[in-house]
Amino acid sequence: MPLNAELQLDEYSLVTTRLMKKYAATSDETVDADELRDRTAQLALVLDLAYQAFVRHKPPGSIVGRLAGRLHKLRRQVAPAVWQKLIPLAQQHRVAEYLIQDPFTRWSVEKPRGYSGDASLLDIYYKHPIADEIVASSTALGRQIYAYTTEAASSVAGRERRDVLARTVDETASRVERAEVLAIACGHLREAERSEALANRQLQRWIGLDQDPVSVTTVNHDFAGTAVTALDGSVRGILRRAYALGTFDLVYASGLYDYLPRAIGVRLLQRAMELVKPGGEFLFANFSDEITTDGYMETFMDWPLILRSADDMWDIINAAIGRGSLEVQVSYGSNRNIVYGKIRKTDF
Repeated sequence: MPLNAELQLDEYSLVTTRLMKKYAATSDETVDADELRDRTAQLALVLDLAYQAFVRHKPPGSIVGRLAGRLHKLRRQVAPAVWQKLIPLAQQHRVAEYLIQDPFTRWSVEKPRGYSGDASLLDIYYKHPIADEIVASSTALGRQIYAYTTEAASSVAGRERRDVLARTVDETASRVERAEVLAIACGHLREAERSEALANRQLQRWIGLDQDPVSVTTVNHDFAGTAVTALDGSVRGILRRAYALGTFDLVYASGLYDYLPRAIGVRLLQRAMELVKPGGEFLFANFSDEITTDGYMETFMDWPLILRSADDMWDIINAAIGRGSLEVQVSYGSNRNIVYGKIRKTDF
């Protein structure tokens, strides 16, 4: 679907498939014709097996689980340039007619808000009540696939991330009276629905920045009368110091780094630390390179991400700020599908 005319992406965060593919492409990497031929045949077999299983009415969750596992294995085996050639071949295969019935997969492919990983997509895998109608309007097969895709380890990790954010806000509020919080690329700020500190009016302010006007409007509507306020804001604007935000006890970017090239991620971390008060924290999260749904996401969901390891997170932190008078922690979520970096200023 066409990009929302009101949404002007700053291209610093690579949230469109076109930009992500441009980032993934390497000009000095050539595609080996023999490997491409062999891998194309391998992919065709994987997809044909899934298609035949759907035709035979095998359990949809098992079909998609096996398909995702095989795509993950293939993705890890081939050169990145070859994989980029395979993605459109998978998307054009007739098995997609079955997979697209899953409301989670369908929303990701159609991109009604013009870009990958929008806040409504997160609502779908959060199983938020606002997405109930979208799910209910799907076919019976689609709902069966949805039951699998939203319980895949990456989706479980995404829901855990929402809870980690809420818990981190609450911990900040227990440590600092009238705490101030900033969420960068806040989406629908669903973690705020789970925050005891917000419900108990312990926060001075909770600012959400997002470049999607739909997200900004949604947050301001849903949290009217609370400490929450959403503002239009982009990565470019933050890097340019375009917003008079002040400083905060907690600054976080929960899903943004999945789309940030290293250089931009380093610069954003540097700028974010300028917004953190002494004693405050910056938290950022990234889907890890250990996820096994990556092949399915990049092909049938048309949802490419920049996956990172704990070492990659340390690399960004060290390039941005080193250690200095900081407490730094890098850790994985419970199923290792998301990796977190947390930096606390210790200089008062």
